[in-house]
Amino acid sequence: MDFNYTPEQQQFRDALRRFIDKDYGFEHRKSIIHSGAGVSEQAWNTLVELGMTALPVPEEQGGFNGSAVDMLVVMQELGRGLVVEPYFATVLGAQFLKLAGGQESLLEQVATGELKLAAAIGEKQARHDLHDIHTSAGRDGDGYVISGAKSVVIHGGQAGKLIVSARTGGGQRDTDGISLFVVDADAQGITRRDYRTLDGQRAADIAFSNVRVPATALLGTEGAGWKILDAASDYGVALLCAEAVGAMDALNAATLEYLKTRQQFGVPIGKFQALQHRMAEMFMQAEQARSMATLAAVKVSSTDEDERRRSVSGAKIRIGQAARFVGQQAVQLHGGMGVTDELPAAHLFKRLTMIELTLGDTDHHLARFAARPAFREAA
Repeated sequence: MDFNYTPEQQQFRDALRRFIDKDYGFEHRKSIIHSGAGVSEQAWNTLVELGMTALPVPEEQGGFNGSAVDMLVVMQELGRGLVVEPYFATVLGAQFLKLAGGQESLLEQVATGELKLAAAIGEKQARHDLHDIHTSAGRDGDGYVISGAKSVVIHGGQAGKLIVSARTGGGQRDTDGISLFVVDADAQGITRRDYRTLDGQRAADIAFSNVRVPATALLGTEGAGWKILDAASDYGVALLCAEAVGAMDALNAATLEYLKTRQQFGVPIGKFQALQHRMAEMFMQAEQARSMATLAAVKVSSTDEDERRRSVSGAKIRIGQAARFVGQQAVQLHGGMGVTDELPAAHLFKRLTMIELTLGDTDHHLARFAARPAFREAA
């Protein structure tokens, strides 16, 4: 497999890296997350100008029709810079629209940066099982009425429209009977509680009280939304894996620089062989994670659903393990400073921790991987 970037991918990476290094430094990011909005509209507009919002959108809707591998390049840089703007939430929402079809107008708005999206697909009782849905959508004339609640909706408070999973049939944990809707975030009956998460990102708990939506709000076929939900969430996992690799790269670089400058007994602590061994292991973990993130990006678009699920879960498992190792080692090597807000190390470790918990933690994906037919046959 060729792991080299194409010239176009290199251009996207270099442009995004220049922006982050020049205009999105660590101190500037801290000022953003502690602001009232928690995000920067100026930074968002820069991402739009760089073509990031248009990258995953089909050419017919004004985008570049970028693949998951193209997105891997972008997400690694966003992870390296700890960017907190609602990019991941928006492109994940766009994936729902692409898979469902018939949402050309909304995709055009995503490409231009006019529309921000959020996926309201998780519920309090469900933990990581996205098919565990209590939120209901009942027929009401020529439309639907949605009632229920969604928890920890990433950038749900910043979105103009929400992708909502609701049950139109079946039992609470059935995969049949799930429907998907695109809903105005300010629709009557919606209450959003926006808050800052551990890693400086934004999330919202959203309540739906008899929210009326037209029949055109339905994505795909009524009661058959699980395949779209499952595929889109796997796409989101692949993006998170790439972001984690970027964050690990930044954390390794910050730790190495600290070892070169922090002195003990008159010499930099990086000269101590025991610490060199630990640093080497951190780099090895990051390289293994990079390989798995690339595999997930390649396989997430596979028409073989079992292959897609196996590859994505395998990547999330390995990257979750690597993120924990790299984060814990980095904090220890920084000493007490590693847990303070004054250094990037703590912020990077917090983001890696949240990535591990988003769209299924390591244990969840380990169980999902073990349930694959190929795994049972091999055993």
